[in-house]
Amino acid sequence: MGYLKSLVLIIFLATTVVTAYAQPIIKIDGSSTVFPITEGVAEDFQKAKKGAVKVTVGISGTGGGFKKFCRGETDISNASRPIQKKEIEACKEAGIRYIELPIAYDALSVFVNVKNNWIKNDCITIEQLRKMWEPDAQGKITKWNQVDPSWPDRPLRLAGPGADSGTFEYFTEAAVGKAKASRGDYVASEDDNVIMTAVIKDEGGLGYVGLAYVIENKGKVKPLAVKNPKTGKCVLPSEKTVMDGSYQPFSRPLFIYINEKSAKEKPEVKEFVEFYLKNASKISKQVGYIPLPAKAYDMAMERFKKMQVGTVFGGEIEVGLTVEELLKREAK
Repeated sequence: MGYLKSLVLIIFLATTVVTAYAQPIIKIDGSSTVFPITEGVAEDFQKAKKGAVKVTVGISGTGGGFKKFCRGETDISNASRPIQKKEIEACKEAGIRYIELPIAYDALSVFVNVKNNWIKNDCITIEQLRKMWEPDAQGKITKWNQVDPSWPDRPLRLAGPGADSGTFEYFTEAAVGKAKASRGDYVASEDDNVIMTAVIKDEGGLGYVGLAYVIENKGKVKPLAVKNPKTGKCVLPSEKTVMDGSYQPFSRPLFIYINEKSAKEKPEVKEFVEFYLKNASKISKQVGYIPLPAKAYDMAMERFKKMQVGTVFGGEIEVGLTVEELLKREAK
């Protein structure tokens, strides 16, 4: 019996030691658009912590990420659009309070195969995109010349994010006029690399993703300019055109949402978010996104340190929000 008691005591002590020194894990999921920024921050943070903290980053899409977040399964949610009413309610019902932090700007980018030489001036209009992507186009608009008679009689093959993606919701709101209103007969994926590959392999392909993925595949695909509905000018997605407000309606802020309880009870989460805000500008630029002005990161840091919960948006997608407008919203 004495031997058994000693063995039990040894096992108990060993378990206690392992538990005490277990590696803390920060769980993040959500937008594939925001993924490159968060993944870059996570890599640098883990290096700085010399492996003492593990950060996992998933890509289930903005909507999929919020589902997990509002169930309390993750500490942080990546989002390529603000939290929506149904998600606000889901979090409220589960007792999940959150801190909303803008971390960069994106130019949602429309692109085609590099051999596409028939779109005049490589510029596309919102009307042409609507004709391609609206629900009524399913099974009907299958060739390029059905969109514009000056384009060739060849198959039109589309690729884009799936229904859980914030990019999908933003694009359909901006191009079709209603979030999630889209034809369903296209290559759909929450992984933006799958979308890129579909267009790279198909001369008749067209897709849309965040700017970072187009930059990463420079020379493999051709980004299109979008005709600004207000000015009539064809504008390519870039840091300059996002910052000056001319790339419309596809400029949009990107976010992370922090579980308030995680931030208060897990020191590693608080440390990670502060590290994120200090490095978001540098890493956003490195991976192909547009950093916010320094003032915006200062405001985000202040909001986080005060644990200011909630959203400055009304639970709706807002198309064409400029950097200047975002700063005014954040300052309220």
